[in-house]
Amino acid sequence: MAKIALVTGAGTGVGKHAAWALARDGFSVAYVGRRREVLEAALAAAPASAPGARAIIVPADVADPVSVAKAFAVVKETFGRLDVLFNNAGVNVPPLPLEDLTVDQWRSVVDVNLSGAFYCTQEAFRIMKAQSPRGGRIINNGSVSAHAPRPNSAPYTSTKHAMTGLTRSTSLDGRKYDIACGQIDIGNADTEMAQKMKAGVMQANGEIAVEAVMNVEDIGRAVAFMASLPLDANVQFMTVMATKMPFVGRG
Repeated sequence: MAKIALVTGAGTGVGKHAAWALARDGFSVAYVGRRREVLEAALAAAPASAPGARAIIVPADVADPVSVAKAFAVVKETFGRLDVLFNNAGVNVPPLPLEDLTVDQWRSVVDVNLSGAFYCTQEAFRIMKAQSPRGGRIINNGSVSAHAPRPNSAPYTSTKHAMTGLTRSTSLDGRKYDIACGQIDIGNADTEMAQKMKAGVMQANGEIAVEAVMNVEDIGRAVAFMASLPLDANVQFMTVMATKMPFVGRG
């Protein structure tokens, strides 16, 4: 019987390629995101080698706990269980000096990146601890921003540092239910959001520099690897980054 995966932010970028990679490994996949048409396009563009056992589209806003609960109810009703949750949905705001950020800008990032992941994790726990066979796996999209900030990135960096705390708490609290949790920290995957890297972005010393990027398909494969492990093994943290991006050292 095919395992069931739910991917948030599945319409574009990392989420889309992770959904495709999971389907290629035989998962039935629930594509979750705010815009139905974007999800439909992502599913329609799935490679022939990634049909999965079954795929469904579930429009939902992860920042809204009621919307999240409805989405997970659809997945449970459709498939009867949930084996993997990839908490991938994330947003950012334009780079601004910390003191110039508005309250609404701060909240918009926190609501999706952190609170949204928490709401999804809660719903996953409720399904995974009650199903038979019991348990499942939760994979959180951290980012290298969970380790070090970029200039003028207080909301995004704060949520990604907080994601690490959520990952650790989820990993600990899930043990008694056979729920494993790990985090993938991604650096400069070549997605729509990373196009600015190719043009040049601000560095810690204030200079603008072009940064290396990596093929987003490799991120999808990494997520699928984490998802493929038996529940008695876990990748607690994995960093997958463009080899030459200025992260390690003083670059």
